[in-house]
Amino acid sequence: MKVFITGGTGNIGQYVTLAVTGNGHEAVVLSRDPEKYPSLAQKARLVKGTITDYGLLADYVKGCDAVIHIALGWGNEPVSMFTNDTAATVNLLEMAEKAGVKKFIYTSSTAAMGRNRQNMDETVANLPLDLYGSTKSASEAFILGFTKYYGNDTKVSLQRNIIRPGYTYSNPPFPDGSSQADTRFRDIADAVVNSKPVTLTKHDGTQFISAPEIAQLYLKLLESDKNEETYLALGNIFTTWERIAQIALEYYPESNSKITLNDLGWGAEPMMYNVKKMESDFGLSFDSQKDLRDHIKWNIDQAVKRKG
Repeated sequence: MKVFITGGTGNIGQYVTLAVTGNGHEAVVLSRDPEKYPSLAQKARLVKGTITDYGLLADYVKGCDAVIHIALGWGNEPVSMFTNDTAATVNLLEMAEKAGVKKFIYTSSTAAMGRNRQNMDETVANLPLDLYGSTKSASEAFILGFTKYYGNDTKVSLQRNIIRPGYTYSNPPFPDGSSQADTRFRDIADAVVNSKPVTLTKHDGTQFISAPEIAQLYLKLLESDKNEETYLALGNIFTTWERIAQIALEYYPESNSKITLNDLGWGAEPMMYNVKKMESDFGLSFDSQKDLRDHIKWNIDQAVKRKG
């Protein structure tokens, strides 16, 4: 298959690109700065643009069999958030259908689900708590609701599926590769290496998943005949930030850092997402613990380099 990937040079996207090309598919990757990623350019065709460059996107999707939409648009208020992300997603969706693309995979987020409830799975109602979650939820609705055109009742032939990642982290696969944008791993590593206090929230954590792990779900879904399905993509183990700091101290035992926990009244029993659907449909289940340790060690190594 020829696959058009937006956000293919980012935290998740670089590993999705490697998974797609590593399994014999051709990838065309949209990037704001394709020249920054020469290593990835050896694996895929990198093209310059953004998700609001509609003229360029219409040309890029021609002749493609699938679109994997990972890139995120952003805004500081409802209209700009809608324009830069949801509207861009809907435009790309319609372009793909008109171009005869067979498959469309959208990258949403657990933020679309919003308010935490115990054992949340793909069937719970979306109750977003912020503009980011609202944007993702709205995009999901357009993707699943785009089943036909009004007027002549022409049915849409495009297979449309959704992946909702949780907290996804990665080490760069190349020297010029990307890592996660969230700074918490880096902040903990810097504090440990410089023997500064590590201040965290008691019982705060999540079901971490690594980008190489989540890329396996994208590939499985790409090569399947699934349609109008949504998949939560998280690890099956809840890990606290306190535990991450403890592991960082294991990797840098000369540190004099102490972990301080702010008690906000959060219970010790975590609110867990149910990730059994990707296991039942594709045989995928990740505890992410080895990759998590590797990522903590990588951050410690980077902190040591910064310290000099």
